[in-house]
Amino acid sequence: MEYIHQELETALRKAKELKKDILFSYTERMDLPYPHAYYSSITQNSKEHFYWKDPQNETILIGLGSVFQLKSDQVNERFQLVEEKWSKTLENASIHNPTDQPGTGPMLFGSFAFDPTNRKEPEWEGFSNAVFYLPEAMLTITEKESFLTVNVMIQSGSNLSCFDRIEQWKSKIISISDHTVEIVPEIKNQEEIHPIEWKDSVANTISLLKKGYLNKVVLARKMKLQFNDIVLPTATLHHLLEQQKDSYVFSFGTETNFFTGASPERLVKKLGGNILSTCLAGSIKRSSDKEIDEKLGKMLMEDKKNRQEHQLVVSMIADVFHKYCIAVDIPNAPILMKTRDIQHLYTPVRGKAKEEASLLQMVESLHPTPALGGTPRDEALKVIRDVENMDRGLYAGPIGWMDYRGNGEFIVAIRSGLIKGNEAFIYAGCGIVADSNPEDEYLETNIKFRPMLRALGGKNNE
Repeated sequence: MEYIHQELETALRKAKELKKDILFSYTERMDLPYPHAYYSSITQNSKEHFYWKDPQNETILIGLGSVFQLKSDQVNERFQLVEEKWSKTLENASIHNPTDQPGTGPMLFGSFAFDPTNRKEPEWEGFSNAVFYLPEAMLTITEKESFLTVNVMIQSGSNLSCFDRIEQWKSKIISISDHTVEIVPEIKNQEEIHPIEWKDSVANTISLLKKGYLNKVVLARKMKLQFNDIVLPTATLHHLLEQQKDSYVFSFGTETNFFTGASPERLVKKLGGNILSTCLAGSIKRSSDKEIDEKLGKMLMEDKKNRQEHQLVVSMIADVFHKYCIAVDIPNAPILMKTRDIQHLYTPVRGKAKEEASLLQMVESLHPTPALGGTPRDEALKVIRDVENMDRGLYAGPIGWMDYRGNGEFIVAIRSGLIKGNEAFIYAGCGIVADSNPEDEYLETNIKFRPMLRALGGKNNE
């Protein structure tokens, strides 16, 4: 570790000369015998946390603590602000990373609110229009290897005690053994928020769509749960990981104020020059009976409304990819993506990025897709603001990570909920087109509530 001592001394001198804080980041391969146990560290070792798992279990990211927070309530330039401040943080950083594995070294994890112009409701206090953390300690767990990254902000008056933080985190991680599972407390009350009014809003939106002003509007609603005790991130995560194996699972925030969920929908992934996105629109329920389940899937594939809804998303994402990519590959027709509760029409989109294209540029251009907002985008967002009567907050917004090399991935934060102490707010939405039916759309949102209801022990989750 003499090498690290020397590098720390160099960084300390640099911070003193520049009279500014400098990021020092150290990454080391580690043997982690209990990879799924480490999320239990979230409530044991830190205030801020994040957790991320992709559907293929290719990458698990666990961030503990925070050495740098980036928050903004700007409306028009929040994506650029995050990108600029992150670039400035990395300018003089001292980074020691022996691997080229994406998601190692210094990395931001965070989210953008769905609609920064909307009136913020009390439950979303603490979450800005853009909020990102650089964790103090981060575990990166892949199929073959695991890594620990420790980040320290060195100030001009700092000393070599920074070295102790690296050793302390290594000791903490090594000492973790297999975990005990937290229990989600019992629900005292489960309340749908204004369901009748929501159906009326759907009916009014259908009337507007029939006049030809818009093609599609996505309307969401929420449910409030009250528990007899505080709900911990570890308990919710355990259930989501067990129940939603084919989805992205995430948790983000603090012990008593966190946003969590299991989303099937990638917004955009960038690894080097390769770009991936997911067109996910059009859905139908699952059945435990294999034959019925296959019939439902066939119905979805042949349903004119759902195919139309899906094509709107494909067309919009294709336009963005052609702007930022030198080559784009899109299949001619969708296939089925089946999660535990729902089957979706799914079309993957792949591209080769132009050299100047960044991950956050693509996130900004893609959000919200017609699957989450509607089309035309601006007109659909105006309808949502007028009739939805709630603040989506982070629900349906982009959430994800980006490392110092420009790699990263953002998903759409659906099938999600906000947990605040002994309360939870969960969200679900559906796409409204001219031939939609309010009762059918209401039932569809009930299905989409199921992943979070099941994870939290609520009723009507099957």
